[in-house]
Amino acid sequence: MAWPLRGYQVVSEVYNIIEKKKLDVVSNPIEKSHGLPNECYTSEKYTQLERKKLFEDKWVVIGVASSLPNKGDAKPFDLLGIPIIILRDKKNKIRVFHNVCSHRGYKILQKSCKIKNLIRCPYHSWSYDTSGKLIATPHLGGMNKHECKKFDKSKSNLKEIRSSVWLDMIFINISENEISFEKYIKPLSDRWEQFWPKKDRKLMVYSNDFGYFNLNAKCNWKFAIENYCESYHLPWVHPGLNSYSKISDHYHIQGLPNRFAGQGTKVYNPKLKGKEKFPCFPNWPKDKEHIAEYVALFPNVMLGIHKDHFYAYWLEPVDHKFTKEHMEIYYVGEKAANSQKYKSLRKQNHKLWKSVQIEDVGIIEGMQEGRNSPSYNGGNFSPVMDNPTHHFHKWVATNIV
Repeated sequence: MAWPLRGYQVVSEVYNIIEKKKLDVVSNPIEKSHGLPNECYTSEKYTQLERKKLFEDKWVVIGVASSLPNKGDAKPFDLLGIPIIILRDKKNKIRVFHNVCSHRGYKILQKSCKIKNLIRCPYHSWSYDTSGKLIATPHLGGMNKHECKKFDKSKSNLKEIRSSVWLDMIFINISENEISFEKYIKPLSDRWEQFWPKKDRKLMVYSNDFGYFNLNAKCNWKFAIENYCESYHLPWVHPGLNSYSKISDHYHIQGLPNRFAGQGTKVYNPKLKGKEKFPCFPNWPKDKEHIAEYVALFPNVMLGIHKDHFYAYWLEPVDHKFTKEHMEIYYVGEKAANSQKYKSLRKQNHKLWKSVQIEDVGIIEGMQEGRNSPSYNGGNFSPVMDNPTHHFHKWVATNIV
């Protein structure tokens, strides 16, 4: 059931859970700010509010189009309890629907499948095509009477969710109250034009063998974003990565308007074994070939751009203290992504990123445990090192009310 509160009711409910002063101080200048209070990580009631304000009202990633490669491919997805259908329709378009039959509210799709012609509800066999149109209503008007003059089928189609696909990621805006996706993504897309022009992005191909892994984190989803935003932790958490990409080699990214934040490195040069090198994006500037950027696009996806590959690391929040993490990796052209020639490199790159992310899981789980301390004030930021993380905290604090 969708969280029912709206407007001033949401504001009132937030302040019933969290003292107003604790939330207000988050948006102060960083030297006078504290991080988000403990309740933002430990309260189930607060997470229900987040579902409404951050996951229904904003553009949110729920998967990638490459996971549905063929017409008729369909899968269920739950977004903090909201049942959703993701499918590729007969016209090869990715579409997203609420996973609920218009008749008696049964959750129609229970597992991934190939839809030949119809999505059929198991309860009373009402059936929909891949555009969501209700086309079959067995015995609707009585035995063997499948139509009824008093019933307008056009008013009982599947309820479609506003969606858009960008860099293979499937974004949705359930409440349909956010600005257009084109406007929403423009600040980040324009930023990357200097390294990675739009014509090069079309060359991305998903890797079918070493293009995916997933991790489970026993913590709130926000910790993954906070950790990703900064390079401050590199020497202690990622000694291997830090051996060739130190704190001093990084810079901060704070996107305006406040929709993304992160870090970049000026020394991207992974130590992969073998004579072969991945092909690079053809228009990546030669004077920026060692630049790589790692940006968290709020609320739930972490992106990495490099001269020779791209990844999307998106989060599936299950509840207030459990998160599924999904890594999707892409290369320049079909050969780099899937040929035998580059298989060893893909395997090494997959192992590299998985090892880095595993190192982070223990850290973010430790922060979840720490939030049980009543003495913790939300965190005192470094005025120099924590700016991108503070940027994210401000985004949450200003959008939750």
